[in-house]
Amino acid sequence: MSSQSRTQRMGSTLGRLCLIAGRNLVQSRKRTLMLGTAILLVTMLLVLVNSLTTGIRETMLRTVTTLSTGHVNVGGFYKITSGQAAPVVTSYEEVMKPVRASLPSNINVVDRVRGWGKVVNPSGEGRPMQLGLTGIDIMQESGIIDVVEVLDGRLMDLTRTDVGHTAVLFEKQAKRLKVGVGDTITLSVVTPNRSNNAIDVQVVAICKDVGLMSAWNVFTRKDTIRSLYLLDPGATGAIQIYLEDADDAQDTAEALRATLADAGYRIMEPEAKPFWMKFQTVTREDWTGQKLDVTTWEDELATIIWTLQALQGVKTIVFAVLLIIIIVGLMNSLWMAIRERTREIGTLRAIGMGRGSVLALFLLEAGMLSTVAAVLGTLTGVGVAALMNAMNIQVGQGFQLFLMRDTLHLVISGSDIGIALTMIPACAILGALYPAYRAARMKPVTALQHVS
Repeated sequence: MSSQSRTQRMGSTLGRLCLIAGRNLVQSRKRTLMLGTAILLVTMLLVLVNSLTTGIRETMLRTVTTLSTGHVNVGGFYKITSGQAAPVVTSYEEVMKPVRASLPSNINVVDRVRGWGKVVNPSGEGRPMQLGLTGIDIMQESGIIDVVEVLDGRLMDLTRTDVGHTAVLFEKQAKRLKVGVGDTITLSVVTPNRSNNAIDVQVVAICKDVGLMSAWNVFTRKDTIRSLYLLDPGATGAIQIYLEDADDAQDTAEALRATLADAGYRIMEPEAKPFWMKFQTVTREDWTGQKLDVTTWEDELATIIWTLQALQGVKTIVFAVLLIIIIVGLMNSLWMAIRERTREIGTLRAIGMGRGSVLALFLLEAGMLSTVAAVLGTLTGVGVAALMNAMNIQVGQGFQLFLMRDTLHLVISGSDIGIALTMIPACAILGALYPAYRAARMKPVTALQHVS
């Protein structure tokens, strides 16, 4: 028999088996409907759980990499003496040259001046706060405008020099300090030479809180932070790099370490900690001068990244439970179907249907049912997710800290849909494999005698 003839025969056999499987599903419509509904609901839940975790990750990633860190950061420490360290990159424009040269031209690179100090209301009202101070050029960082919602004032007023130094606060900070737009606050810090310095700044905008990231961040201009810390104009806190894909951060960081080392800079050993947690280690080390520290957004957010890991763990557990439900449910259903259809199996075997065809018949039934149910469940999940987003469901303040927003946000990704459309039918067929194998092993005489 030629290869073409064999192919045609196999296709004809498969077509007949699919027809028989479809008729069997229709004939057992009650069981089909119950099992199909269960698979549909499980698929819908899987899509919703995946879309929730994806939405939280994307929102958190977008917020933290806009307000606090780049996808990759070139920071470091400068030590005047072995026991005094400042989180400063000196002559940062020279450092920027090899960084820029190693990256594609469309990658956004900015620098920020960082600090930590006390913020008080000079009028004596309110309560003082210890906050992170971030000096930015708002003209170069349009992402901040997209992420934060201004309640009062204008973000662009950070550029105003006619009123002296300026700052942007978040809602809870303003309430605690009891200040509004146009009021003055005082920033005080300890400089690298261990002296105290303070500057009065005018509040030009108050923004809506965005979870943990707004709890400790105050935005001001770069020259304000440099004046506070008595830094040269050529010094900055960190060079922040924004990649097209945040998942490339680790590889980019490794490449940058090699590039900067080849350019003659001393590089700190990689450590998955934010820069402010490295002071104790750095001050114990016996060196002076400049060392650069290349970190990823995951390193800088190590203290809160556990929330994403916890969500991933919960998603994995839920996913496993849902798949077990599908497998157990389908196995039980097929065991019942095989028992009820013993005579049918015996007749099929008696008229010449091989064991492989019987096995394929039951697997086709499971595959057809689970595929149709998975498609409908995925479409239902996508629709429910879109509806929940349109409803703008409010979340409590405790959840806002980690969600980085005050409403629930679900994101449907292609990978989540692909997982639902492949894993659900695959697990259903896996669950049907053993019952189908037992049906195929059934002897015709035994099957017919069982009925009689």
